[in-house]
Amino acid sequence: MVGNIAQAATRDELVDWVQEARQRTLELVSDLSNEDLIGARLPTVNPGLWEIGHHAWFQSFWALRHACGLNPVCDNEDALYDSIAIAHDTRWDLPLPTREQTLEYVCTVRDLLVEQLQKSDPDDTLLYHTLYSVLHEDMHSEALTYTRQTLSYPQPKLNVARDRESAGGSCAGDAKVPGGTYLLGSLPEEPFVFDNEKWGHPVELAPFSIARAPVTQAEYATFIDDDGYKQQACWSDEGWVWLQAQSDQQHVYWRRANDRWERRNFDQWVELEPHRPVIHVNWFEADAYCRWAGRRLPSEAEWEAAASSEAAPGDTLAAAKRLFPWGAEAPDSTRANLDWRSMGCLDVGALPAGDSAFGCRQMIGNVWEWTNSAFEPFPAFEADPYKEYSQPWFSTRNVMRGGCWATRSRLIRTNYRNFQTPDRRDVLTGFRTCAAS
Repeated sequence: MVGNIAQAATRDELVDWVQEARQRTLELVSDLSNEDLIGARLPTVNPGLWEIGHHAWFQSFWALRHACGLNPVCDNEDALYDSIAIAHDTRWDLPLPTREQTLEYVCTVRDLLVEQLQKSDPDDTLLYHTLYSVLHEDMHSEALTYTRQTLSYPQPKLNVARDRESAGGSCAGDAKVPGGTYLLGSLPEEPFVFDNEKWGHPVELAPFSIARAPVTQAEYATFIDDDGYKQQACWSDEGWVWLQAQSDQQHVYWRRANDRWERRNFDQWVELEPHRPVIHVNWFEADAYCRWAGRRLPSEAEWEAAASSEAAPGDTLAAAKRLFPWGAEAPDSTRANLDWRSMGCLDVGALPAGDSAFGCRQMIGNVWEWTNSAFEPFPAFEADPYKEYSQPWFSTRNVMRGGCWATRSRLIRTNYRNFQTPDRRDVLTGFRTCAAS
């Protein structure tokens, strides 16, 4: 465990978060039929009925059973919902409880945890595992959101205050970031970090230029129209092998209609929004675009430095880091597109109040961004109690940074590391580029 958890969230905040996170999970599936809650057997999604039970199981296992010493809420909950023990392909074959039984289970777990928190002076172990379970549910709620996109389900109907559409347009050009020593990762005194952020360590960066905004739909359409998906020279060897195995050798959710591009937004087809970031592209596609454009993806150290550092005298990187690109203040709707408030991406030129010190826009929210870095442990890595969060996935995935429009504001920071295999294009990910030299 890390730091003083009370600095990350008070007991009363955790009570609210436990209830609110579970409510969001239930809203994300409330309009789906029983058949929809099982869904297609695909390698990139879970059965929705299983996934909401897994949210509650994680909370039961760590917060109620491990931290409080309580008995399992259901005798067979491990056999049903332990994601490490249950192979992904077999989750459709499990004897899952009915919809009504599942809802009863997830609500019972929630209520028992709230009861434990409201007892006098819950200890740090319970506070830690409660916070971890909330953030775990936040990650899976985001996954439920893009599962609905994958399966062509309607846009979810959420009880979320919608933001007024922000003025946007483009945000062209590069930001110049000086070289120097940068402290990549998190520090022990921070209230809460995930294990793959341990620990902050110095890296040397050469000066670089990074795009002020992510690649837009219009820019990506130009790549496709220039036969970018047909030019082997644009692709890495591994990327070309992946591409040849695809039946749709173009953007997964785009189509040509009346000589114009359209994209599928959940179950609806809409015209491209030229100034919004391209989304649902995998690492191979991002890398291919960069090769076509004569650019490159940033390393995760470059990305984090551009998001969180400042220039110091002598044209070097400052020693201090910002928690968010704009400073220490928590994200709000003027700085970052998070928490489903826009139910999709905004133009890349929107939200200038969220700029980093170097003028990079939307490095928190709107769209996850691929980096050129493999997901590896930092030099002083030490696993959290939930050892399977990071350790099994090192060297098999690529790092993504920054969060997207469905990421929770209580989860994301400039030093938060996300990670996916390079072939995943169902996730809400785009990219920004760096000058090649």
